[in-house]
Amino acid sequence: MVNRIRRFEPDETEAMAEILRNDGVISVVTDTVYGVCARMNSLAAQENLRELKHRPADKAFPIMCCDIEQIRTVAEVSENGRKIIDAFMPGPVTVILKKREDVPDFVNGGLPTLAVRMATSEALEKLIRAVGVPLLMTSANRSGEKTCDTLEEIELACPGLNGIMNGKPMFHEASTIIDCSGEQVRVLRKGPVSEEQIQKVLTPAWRKEEE
Repeated sequence: MVNRIRRFEPDETEAMAEILRNDGVISVVTDTVYGVCARMNSLAAQENLRELKHRPADKAFPIMCCDIEQIRTVAEVSENGRKIIDAFMPGPVTVILKKREDVPDFVNGGLPTLAVRMATSEALEKLIRAVGVPLLMTSANRSGEKTCDTLEEIELACPGLNGIMNGKPMFHEASTIIDCSGEQVRVLRKGPVSEEQIQKVLTPAWRKEEE
């Protein structure tokens, strides 16, 4: 089968960044699963990503930042949030934080919180810096369907992509989601970072999410 979607090596930063700056959507490798992404500060880019994913309009996208300084430009980092970031980022965790008031409502559907990750590879960090803004990042699949495990599956599931970054994830498991937006910390989704690891970092602020 002939590839219909151009594939990029991880060091082809500028070529991929140019696609994203022009509201395109590409697939990239994260530490957890294959992802698809678009630039955060463009409604047109978000709509292109949403159309590609067949994602409902009321479901916000997580945001991938290059470092904690960039996280602070979009979210209010609480004390517990900082502890999680310092302990586990870059790494397979997503942190829920309060959104900064100056972040446009379209970025997350007007919700008071954001789901934030930090780039877990040099290639992703360089890409985000080259684009100049955080990226909307979500798993490479159509909403409600199985996450793609290979580049070939991505091509079939997301034929509208403008490019694909070569590579393989390390964990092949979605990130641990930790809600640090309130006084109490909650794990919303289990993942590679265990509850015991989180508890050691946060005690006594820890509270396991009720089943």
